[in-house]
Amino acid sequence: MEKQINSNSFFRFEDLRVYHKSLDYVNWLLNQNCQLNGMDADLVYKPLVHSANEVSLNIAEGSSRHKTQLIQFLKDAKAAIRECVVYTAIAYKKGIFTQEQNDASVEVLMEMTKMLGAMIASLQKSVSNRTVKQEEVQKPEAEDEFMSENFSFEY
Repeated sequence: MEKQINSNSFFRFEDLRVYHKSLDYVNWLLNQNCQLNGMDADLVYKPLVHSANEVSLNIAEGSSRHKTQLIQFLKDAKAAIRECVVYTAIAYKKGIFTQEQNDASVEVLMEMTKMLGAMIASLQKSVSNRTVKQEEVQKPEAEDEFMSENFSFEY
């Protein structure tokens, strides 16, 4: 299921393993031979594929943003994964997915959730550390005469 990742890509998100795993998941979904009637396709399968696409799209869009925005897009990607989990469960209960398809889907979704969670935690830590360092640099010194409460202009 995994392919070699090109490290010389123009777009940064193309270097992310989780992005490629999400594309592989969409491809896997599209290759499943599901017995669908019109209603099952419209209410379960199409929304599942749409949510799976949203994972890839959020990763791609977030990678072009600042860290705090990237974190939000990665959280949105995790939300799309949770949607996939729900649609997978519905597909299994309706007989659209077999036990094997259900298990394979859930396994990949859990793996992507862990990957995104680790990325989010790492980014939040770096944003937090950067904020603390900026606050230390900007922290006023009590001994600074221009910052004391008794400062007054005398003409």
